[in-house]
Amino acid sequence: EALRIEGEVDLGYLREQVPRALERALEGLARVTTIVRSMKTFAHPDQPELADCDLVQNLEATLTIASSELKYVADVHTDFRPLPLVRAHMGELNQVFLNIIVNAAHAISDRHGPHGARGTITVSTRIEGGDVVVSVADDGTGIPESVRNRIFDPFFTTKEVGRGTGQGLALSRTVVERHGGSITFDSQTGVGTTFHIRLPVLGPMQLEEHAQAA
Repeated sequence: EALRIEGEVDLGYLREQVPRALERALEGLARVTTIVRSMKTFAHPDQPELADCDLVQNLEATLTIASSELKYVADVHTDFRPLPLVRAHMGELNQVFLNIIVNAAHAISDRHGPHGARGTITVSTRIEGGDVVVSVADDGTGIPESVRNRIFDPFFTTKEVGRGTGQGLALSRTVVERHGGSITFDSQTGVGTTFHIRLPVLGPMQLEEHAQAA
């Protein structure tokens, strides 16, 4: 009876396929876990008080959230140097990181076309004195020299209607400056652009208090 049932259910096939199916299910579960964890990190509830934030952890979460914008146009490389915790409103900074990374993907798509060659986005971190610096580099279209002094202006955009509102970079600069930092860029037309987000480790208010005490 056992031999008959074994023949009916094709036990050899099940022995071969079931482990593979379980492995794929576990891989899918791990991916869902990563996405949910990233969403929870990215959607960090803003609080009135500044809090100690792990920028590298939040950059990793932001890249996961932005993966649908990135996966068809660019390979992402990271160079995350160890950073101290930064006093900040993390939810606001996550939006800044997302704006810059998505803009990089759009610049690459504009250069190569939606079905063209893949570009490269490199996200890196470093410490400079009492500041941390987050850099996002792309090999997209670059920013034309004629508009470089306007890209942080509210409602200014070089994107077609429906793709950009002209608010992303303006809001990003406002957020970064409110944290006592700065946002700058280096760009070469046809080669690419690198944005640099500089933030004081001590946070804006603590930085001022520290300077007064000194």
